[in-house]
Amino acid sequence: MYYSVRGVLIHLEPRMAVIECGGVGYKCSVTMNTARQLPAVGKEAMLYTILSVREDAMELFGFADQGELACFKQLTAISGVGPKAANAILSELSPERVAMAVAAGDYKALTRAQGVGPKLAQRIVLEMKDKVGKLQVSGGIDLPDTPAGGSSAAGNAAEAVSALTVLGFTAGEASAAVGKLDSALPVESLVREALKALAKR
Repeated sequence: MYYSVRGVLIHLEPRMAVIECGGVGYKCSVTMNTARQLPAVGKEAMLYTILSVREDAMELFGFADQGELACFKQLTAISGVGPKAANAILSELSPERVAMAVAAGDYKALTRAQGVGPKLAQRIVLEMKDKVGKLQVSGGIDLPDTPAGGSSAAGNAAEAVSALTVLGFTAGEASAAVGKLDSALPVESLVREALKALAKR
């Protein structure tokens, strides 16, 4: 319903920001990562948003970039992961770190988030990894040709593509974005730079 809000930031707390647009203040629940990226109160700000509707409440969630929004959507699509748990995870880990943890099967990294126990973390890793596996089988990920840098560069590119599909991008989109980068870069750098490129589409 609400794609984004842009206006003057009139209030900011660690997990909440209010942006005034056309005389209306939109209260957005934000992650700690997004809160750190917002300007000072009184300056113009923009957040990508998603509206969570429950029987007893409607809540607007705001994100500094589309990578974080995509990761939030992937997390909340998993049974047992509500918006607050997804926000808690993204307050502790960047989207790149979440994707890397899932790709590596490191569920313990997710338990750093408040309210996320080992069982829920394991379910998140399993379900998100399962989606990646299906994408790789059906989408046939084509990795870019790597220079004579050896298997580690190809492995970095493969891991980056896998991590991007965790965040909801198609195999084709992820491969195209990673293919334009230097595959000798660390995996997290590849994911971060590819996310920036994908956000500009």
